[in-house]
Amino acid sequence: MPAKKNNFEEQLNDLEKIVTNLENGNVPLEDALKEFQEGVKISRDLDKKLTQAEETVAKLIDSDGTEHKLDPNNASAPEE
Repeated sequence: MPAKKNNFEEQLNDLEKIVTNLENGNVPLEDALKEFQEGVKISRDLDKKLTQAEETVAKLIDSDGTEHKLDPNNASAPEE
């Protein structure tokens, strides 16, 4: 069974290919529109994945399991 392209790196690679194709300008208009729409869809999915990853990384976990969000203005101090 082939793997789904939910992998961030695979999706980013697909998006890069779409951008390259569109930048080259050798794509018929109808195909360019389809590729553009697919690129927007992939871009939104990648943005969502990045946001989720940032939220995960921004949490600090104490030894007792208590989670604290990281203060974006002070990377060394968690929010109270």
